[in-house]
Amino acid sequence: MRGYQLTFFTQQDRQHNHQPLGEWLLQAAMKLGIGGATLIVASEGFGHDRKLHAAHFFELADQPVEVTMAVSEQQAELMFEHLRQESVKLFYVKTPIEFGMTGE
Repeated sequence: MRGYQLTFFTQQDRQHNHQPLGEWLLQAAMKLGIGGATLIVASEGFGHDRKLHAAHFFELADQPVEVTMAVSEQQAELMFEHLRQESVKLFYVKTPIEFGMTGE
């Protein structure tokens, strides 16, 4: 199957509807019927503001978070429309891919 890999980048302390934005993205993907998504927590990173974001021993709020999913073109459109409706502003990468399951 052809589609896209969507990767969203945020931080542990960012929230939407009173929950961490990364977790909210996972739940949104489930509600939209997307087959799966992975939340990855990183130790360090920086964004367009050139500010270093890192997990510290006592404070994890600034820790970088990445949510990745493989989606069809229609699912990508649904996800971006959902983000627009919810007024969620976040950096993403959309890459054309081929995906499927082995052994089928």
